[in-house]
Amino acid sequence: MDEIYDDLNESFQGTFSALKRDLARVRTGRANPTLLDNIRVPYYGQPTPLNQVAAIQVPEARMITIKPWESTLLKDIERAIMASDLGLNPNNDGTLIRIAIPALTEDRRRDLVKKIHAVGEDAKIAARNHRRDARKFLEELQKASEITEDDLQRGYKKVDEMTTAATSKIDEIIKAKEEELMEV
Repeated sequence: MDEIYDDLNESFQGTFSALKRDLARVRTGRANPTLLDNIRVPYYGQPTPLNQVAAIQVPEARMITIKPWESTLLKDIERAIMASDLGLNPNNDGTLIRIAIPALTEDRRRDLVKKIHAVGEDAKIAARNHRRDARKFLEELQKASEITEDDLQRGYKKVDEMTTAATSKIDEIIKAKEEELMEV
């Protein structure tokens, strides 16, 4: 049964890291290179992640600079950023792309808060799915007569406690991101 708990804990840790990765992509009004993680640039006919074809730096709090390894990629990078749903306007000076990160309006902040709550709800659903899988595995052990009915009930209780703790941690992560977003 300890194996089940360890697997469940690992699953929850994976859910937390995926949630943090998803939340890092939400624009907060500060420059952050992870904003550009989902941007793909055509490179020799293949959509390639931006960070694999260019150096991305944050020289100031509200500025991102992108220096491609090959100058021929400047236009493609600029197009890819403009086509993304980030609402950013790249400025190409011939060797470097600068992206000024504008301050967020109150309406945009509220929209982003709704978006992060949706991402948080997806993480909670993933946690509940992990709980369901662990409970199913416990039931299989009980059917195979490897654990008793009492052990099954104790296992259910432990799995439910772990799930409650995981959803609480997800709420904490979402609350921290919400505070970061609403900070002016």
